[in-house]
Amino acid sequence: MDPALLILTLGTLVFAAHWFAEIFSKKRIPDVVLLMFIGIVIGPLLKIVDAEKLSTIGNIFGQLTLVILLFESGTELSFKTLADSIKDTVSLTIVNFIFTMTAVGLFGWLALGMNPGISFMLGSALGGSSSAVAIPLVKQISIGEKSKTILILESAFSAILCIVVTLAIFESYKYGEIRVGVIFGQVFSSFLLASFIGLIGSIFWSMVLDKVRTINNSIFTTPAFVFIIYGINELLGYSGIISALAFGIGLANMELIHDRWLKKFSDRKPTLLNPTEKTLFSELVFLMKTFFFVYVGISIKFDSFISLLIGLSISFMLIILRIYVVRISLPSDIKGINAKDRAFLSMMIPRGLAAAVLATMISQSQLAGSERVSNIVFSVIFFTIIFTSALVPLLEKSNKFRGVYTKIINFPNFKKKTDVENIEESIDNNSSASESTQDINEEKTYINEEEDVPNLFL
Repeated sequence: MDPALLILTLGTLVFAAHWFAEIFSKKRIPDVVLLMFIGIVIGPLLKIVDAEKLSTIGNIFGQLTLVILLFESGTELSFKTLADSIKDTVSLTIVNFIFTMTAVGLFGWLALGMNPGISFMLGSALGGSSSAVAIPLVKQISIGEKSKTILILESAFSAILCIVVTLAIFESYKYGEIRVGVIFGQVFSSFLLASFIGLIGSIFWSMVLDKVRTINNSIFTTPAFVFIIYGINELLGYSGIISALAFGIGLANMELIHDRWLKKFSDRKPTLLNPTEKTLFSELVFLMKTFFFVYVGISIKFDSFISLLIGLSISFMLIILRIYVVRISLPSDIKGINAKDRAFLSMMIPRGLAAAVLATMISQSQLAGSERVSNIVFSVIFFTIIFTSALVPLLEKSNKFRGVYTKIINFPNFKKKTDVENIEESIDNNSSASESTQDINEEKTYINEEEDVPNLFL
């Protein structure tokens, strides 16, 4: 590709991304879908960009995108919110993974005639949601803080399960030995030790950040240190993305960490991130997200119509499964999650980078029956992103659709008085008075409309 044309394309993409984001904020037309279609046009359709030549660079860039995305999300999470959400997050993540791996595995084995080992590897690769899709959407829709935190954490936790379990099945299939204890041990150690290293890194960085700022042109040193933390964890065999998330969470709560634990060892006040640095991280996430979704579009393969149909079928299966997963793992008596939030949670089915990398590994393994895994997974990624990006804004924008959808999925609803009282109490604690009145009126309208919609399952 001509360098001048490449530079022109990159500049156009940045302007287009800002325009798409503005369209999303006003019209609720998903920007990630528009970016993906740009990738499809310049990739599979017009062949301007060759996906095969970009595969190695694309995978590395995708990992960097996840690292910055999870770090930036971590800087917005408080320990209190984490404590309120962690139990429900773990429940949702595990139930979703088990249901998905089992259903997709059985579908591939019994319906498609795939080798059972390959089939369940396909199921485990598709067992988690995509941070690169879920987190930007979460930040653009109006749901409770607890629900937002659950979705952010689920996307990070599920990536560990997908990677570790898929690799464990891969090794078991290759050598004919299944070691369940090793799988659980790897998941636990990867999460725990990665979190510990990330938190220790945040403490160290908060102590030296004031010195680092005295160096000229040092504003990118914090992202650079995040990459170092990520790389150390990956080299040690732990989860780099969890360490990046823990690093961001540590920086966000450094005052509390200092007052409760560090003060007895040192009176030195930690240095916190300033508004300029937070703005930089936000812009960096925006740019990396833009190029990532264009790359996803470029990587979609349309050379197998059968694989597209299989991917579409699995995507519909994931939508149905997600409804039951949310009902089982997040019952209606959980505080802080109302029927509206639960409806949003049930639509978050996007698959992304982790699934793509694992599928590529399986397809290139030369194991019997692994040839079509990559095509199937890429089509699932395409359809699940389309479904999620289209349905979530529609659910937020249309009260009628939200009411119908909530009735269709048959989530148990609170009584009207209890719903409103819970909303008022939550808003009193978290919002200003003017915002409270607007939110209460909006939710009252939603509840009234919801009660008028017949339950289509009755």
